[in-house]
Amino acid sequence: MGNTAHEPKHTTQDTTNVADSVPEDDRLESYRFHLPEAQIAQHPSPERGGSRLLVLDRSAGTLTHARFADLCDHLPEGCLLVANNSKVLPARLLGVRPTGGKVEFLLLTPLPLLEELPHASAGRDGVRDDADGWRSVPAEGLLRASKKIRPGDVMDFGPHIRVEVVQPGDFGRSAVRLHWRGDLRGLFLEQGHLPLPPYIRRENTAQTEDAPEDRDRYQTVYADDARLGSVAAPTAGLHFTDRLRDRLAATDRQWAEVTLYVGYGTFSPVRCADIRQHAMHREYIEVSEATAAAIRKAKAEGRPVVTVGTTSTRTLEGTVRACGEVRAFTGWTDIFIKPGYRFTVADHIITNFHLPESSLLMLVSAFAGRGRVLAAYEEAVARGYRFFSYGDAMLLL
Repeated sequence: MGNTAHEPKHTTQDTTNVADSVPEDDRLESYRFHLPEAQIAQHPSPERGGSRLLVLDRSAGTLTHARFADLCDHLPEGCLLVANNSKVLPARLLGVRPTGGKVEFLLLTPLPLLEELPHASAGRDGVRDDADGWRSVPAEGLLRASKKIRPGDVMDFGPHIRVEVVQPGDFGRSAVRLHWRGDLRGLFLEQGHLPLPPYIRRENTAQTEDAPEDRDRYQTVYADDARLGSVAAPTAGLHFTDRLRDRLAATDRQWAEVTLYVGYGTFSPVRCADIRQHAMHREYIEVSEATAAAIRKAKAEGRPVVTVGTTSTRTLEGTVRACGEVRAFTGWTDIFIKPGYRFTVADHIITNFHLPESSLLMLVSAFAGRGRVLAAYEEAVARGYRFFSYGDAMLLL
C-alpha cells in the first residue's frame, strides 16, 4: 500500500505495427531512452539549490554544464520568469472498509474547488449538508483496496472523513462523494500523506509516515498556502532558494506567478503507439491580471519570458489556446504540447529531466527538438546527472 499504489505498471502498446506513415515525432517509441535506475533521484540534494544545471542553447547548438545556484549567469538580461505557485496537498489518506480491509484514497479534485463549491441541498450532484455537521461534495480520486471496489462502497478515513464510491473507473480513478465534518483543509493537513511519485521509494514502504525531508523539500519556497491542492510538486521550482530569488531580484530579471494544480496524470506514461491519439489529462489553472499584464509588457518590450517548469508552460500556452491571447483566466486546460506545436508565450524553459514516453518529454521535445533533447539526455546520463522530481535541472535557451 505504498506510494506506488495508484500508478499501474508501466506498459505500452506494441509499436511494431505503427504504420510507416506515422511521422517519427509522433511515434511513442521515439521517446524512449536508456536510464540506469541508479540515476533516478530517491532523495533531494543535500542542500536546496545544490543541484546541477544543464544549459541547452538551441541557437548555438551547445550544452553547458553548470550549477543551478549560478542560474543568473545563464538567464537573459531583462527576462521575466513565470513560476507555478501551487502547493502540494498531503492528499493521500489511509483508511479502512466496513469489513476492516485497508484502503487508500488520493484526492484528485483540487482542494480549492471543493472549498469554494456553494452550499446547496438539492441535486444529487450538488453540495449537501446534514444536521450532524457533515458536508458532502462530488469529487474525483484514486482508490486502492484489497478487494474490488463497487458503486456504493463507503470507506472511513478517521472519524471525520469518509469516501462513498459513485462510479469506479480505469486504473483506480473513481467518481466519489467526499463526506467530512469540520475543516477539510485542516483534516488533510493533519492526517494526509504526501503523494510522492511512484518512482520514489522510501524505507517505510507502506508510507504510513512522511519523511521530514519530503515535507520540506517536496514544496517550492514560494508555494502559496492559498494555492494548496496539487498532488505533485512543480518540480522545476524545487531548485530555487530564497537566496537565489534575492539575487534575481537584485538584477533586472522580473518574477511573476501562475497557478496550476498539478494532477497525478503527470506521472502517467503515454500509452498510444501513435501519440496523436493520446488524450491529455486536464488540470485547473489560474492566471491573474497582474501576471498577464507583466507578460504582455515583457513581450511588447522584447524581453524574453522564461517559464519555470512544464506546468507554468502549459498554463500560459493553455490560456492562449482558451482565450486567444495572454489575459486573466481561471479554468481547465488539457493542452497536449508535442513536436509541431508553435509556442506563443514561452521563450525559454527551466525544467527537470523527464520520464521516457511521458507527455512532459514530448513538451520539451516540441520546444527544443526531439533529437536535440534526447542527445542532451544521453549526455546527462553519461555525466551522472540525477533524473526526475528530485533530480537535476535543464535550462532550454
